[in-house]
Amino acid sequence: MTLAGETLPASIDSDTRPLSESDLAALRRAVRALEQPGLAARLSAAAGAPLDIIGRSLPAPVTEAVARSTETAMRGALRVALATLPKKEIVTDGTEVAPISATRTGRFARLFQSSELNHKALAAISGAVGGAFGLATLAVELPLSTTLMLRSIAEIAREEGEEIETPEGALACVQVFALGGRGSETGLAESGYFAVRAALAKTMAEAARYAGSRSLVEEAAPALLRFTAQIAARFGVVVSQKVAAQAIPILGAFGGAAVNTAFMDHFQSTARAHFTVRRLERSYGKATVRAAYEVEKAALSSV
Repeated sequence: MTLAGETLPASIDSDTRPLSESDLAALRRAVRALEQPGLAARLSAAAGAPLDIIGRSLPAPVTEAVARSTETAMRGALRVALATLPKKEIVTDGTEVAPISATRTGRFARLFQSSELNHKALAAISGAVGGAFGLATLAVELPLSTTLMLRSIAEIAREEGEEIETPEGALACVQVFALGGRGSETGLAESGYFAVRAALAKTMAEAARYAGSRSLVEEAAPALLRFTAQIAARFGVVVSQKVAAQAIPILGAFGGAAVNTAFMDHFQSTARAHFTVRRLERSYGKATVRAAYEVEKAALSSV
């Protein structure tokens, strides 16, 4: 655009470079993981029985217990994610300076540095306990397994270049729990990856602003409550599938371990895909990645 003989700079988001072959391959894997998650199939294979009939026949008290445990698990995950954000030093003039600790060596980075295999092993142990003792352990087992998944999600995010010690990065880790079950297996109206992200965008931005202005997490903050409720609503669907799998008669501790391992593997795959997309957006711009994503999604649907 030219004004009075002066050419104005182009828009910052005008980078239209095509994705490299390696990045396009990474995006293709991400699309496959996000648009065809297949959690129900994984859990069915682990439990040795289909979940569609069992899942629909869960009694009301079990459904209510799942909802309560899911809310508790999400509040706990949010508390862990935000409480580990580095505090900022305040200088004498009242302004904030850089975090006290470096991003890569801060508390969040140190807390979430175990391997994916270790996380699966720990998830298997908690699943074995749940399989052995049944629904009575859900209130304890679900927050534990959710925290283990958050550890693994944060590690994957960091590997993909995410700044996990910023409010947005920490909340993006929690956001993965809302991305882990969509499509025909959840019945959600907003079934696409970008549709779910768009549905969460406003509350996530509000929660990030609030988290960035507080040194401690206040659970009663409306912005955090709204964000937690949105995540829990979607995460609760896949938790119901997990409970249905663990409710199969004679499943036992071994089957419970297998179900939890499949559950962990599913969210690790979702996290890897989600943070791959975010990494590519930082490199190529959101519009370019979205267009390439839709092309790969269409190709996947036509197969």
